Amino acid sequence: METQTSPKDEVAEVAELELEAVIGFNVYSCSQADIILWHYKKRELIARLSLHKGKIEALAFSPNDLYLVSLGGPDDGSVVVWSIAKGDAICGSPAAGPNVGNATTVIFSNCCDEMFVTAGNGTIRVWELDLPNRKIWPTECHTGQMKRIVMSISMADDDSFFYLGTTTGDILKMSPRTKLLADTGPAKDRFSLGVSAIRCLKTGGLLVGSGAGLLVFCKSPSYKPIKKIQLQGGITSITLRGEGHQFFVGTEESHIYRVNFTDFKETLIITCHFEAVEDIVFPFGTAELFATCAKKDIRVWHTLSNRELLRITVPNMTCRGIDFMRDGKSIISAWDDGKIRAFAPETGRLMYVINNAHRIGVTAIATTSDCKRVISGGGEGEVRVWQIGHQTQKLEEALKEHKSSVSCIRVKKSNEECVTASTDGTCIIWDLVRLRRNQMILANTLFQCVCYHPEEFQIITSGTDRKIAYWEVFDGSVIRELEGSLSGAINGMDITVEGVHFVTGGNDHLVKVWDYNEGEVTHVGVGHSGNITRIRISPGNQYIVSVSADGAILRWKYPFPS
Repeated sequence: METQTSPKDEVAEVAELELEAVIGFNVYSCSQADIILWHYKKRELIARLSLHKGKIEALAFSPNDLYLVSLGGPDDGSVVVWSIAKGDAICGSPAAGPNVGNATTVIFSNCCDEMFVTAGNGTIRVWELDLPNRKIWPTECHTGQMKRIVMSISMADDDSFFYLGTTTGDILKMSPRTKLLADTGPAKDRFSLGVSAIRCLKTGGLLVGSGAGLLVFCKSPSYKPIKKIQLQGGITSITLRGEGHQFFVGTEESHIYRVNFTDFKETLIITCHFEAVEDIVFPFGTAELFATCAKKDIRVWHTLSNRELLRITVPNMTCRGIDFMRDGKSIISAWDDGKIRAFAPETGRLMYVINNAHRIGVTAIATTSDCKRVISGGGEGEVRVWQIGHQTQKLEEALKEHKSSVSCIRVKKSNEECVTASTDGTCIIWDLVRLRRNQMILANTLFQCVCYHPEEFQIITSGTDRKIAYWEVFDGSVIRELEGSLSGAINGMDITVEGVHFVTGGNDHLVKVWDYNEGEVTHVGVGHSGNITRIRISPGNQYIVSVSADGAILRWKYPFPS
């Protein structure tokens, strides 16, 4: 079993890489589920609250910010009240009774620091904090014969009622004073895929978000839509601005919309990937733009502003790799349905499709600098060379040497040679003139990435054995091996045009900058919470951009003068 090492252990001896921008990410919790309190303006950590195990389901602040209440996940099952001033726990209790499911959501009173509500699978409880005795006392709410699983909760401004959104698409209105059901609805046309978010407005009425992406303004007791819009992705959160004249909506597809209440029209303000990012590439000669692919879409980003400029979507497919043609007129993409698709980078228009390019999906793609060829690799291990004309795409040769999927392809500047890395433990250098193998490199690893040194007499490789190996192109002999990571495979690698430095990233979540000749790490970047899948140095050596399995795109400042 491998010894797990803290990222800080690896960065002790080297400089820290400066993180410039993050385009979305998801944070996964470990066995000790910590709550971290932050100072918003200073962006400083105030306290780390450790008590829950496995997962934190929900958090809520009291109206005067005296207390924080936290709800543990299924493996924890407890509700804990914390003192904000002291940064420690006041008291805790099992969140739900013995004969019901887990509590999954919590809301504090808007008028009182000593009252909050929890709800979940068959459980709705109003809690009162007894500070002198350091206790919380629950009272069960009664819904009669109605059994519901609560997804979301919101409290009226004056605490007169609280509203619960359920998985069955209806809304329950309850009194925190009597603990009884006031009304429920809608009777017909319930919200598809459940009421996943709900928010009370100060002017009266509710904003309701469904798992199907429908945003509705409605009122009790009918709960019929007065205003509605359809958004992309199931709605996960609604946050009011001011009195609710404007509000923000988050969705499962990592979109944040701004909506004006008066006209009830949405504006997309922030977006990012919501699936593992498979590849990242810069156009030739410019760092202003870059493209990424994840699951069903390809996105083109403006580097400095982090804005999404273009999205190309192919439903129900997964894009495994992308490359820009050198002339900038097309984005070539590899898909798991075995097709190669080319798109116009300005409009996203489909230019052509190469059907049946590979039997078990296209797993890697590269283009030549003369824009006349595309080299593709497949899940079955074949490397195929395609001739690209103005109106035609013709297969030149299928090179059948690899026994497993091709993970990375790099082409020599002269276009006369390329190297392919495969998970069968081989890297093959191909002659693109004779369309034959020149050299094969063997190692006890699943190769994930390969790069030519700019002088093209050496290549560097890495993969699941965590080793970075330098190889002689001429005879395939190994020159040097470096320990690339203390834990986890290395999945991405790129080298500067000068060949002085290269970067790596992998399952240890660290971005590393290396001195090529010395074989030593010069800088380490700590920022990813998921496995790094690919990494690139921008043209001109201004930035390093790394992408990961949690949907993150991180832009780092290149640590050496350009």
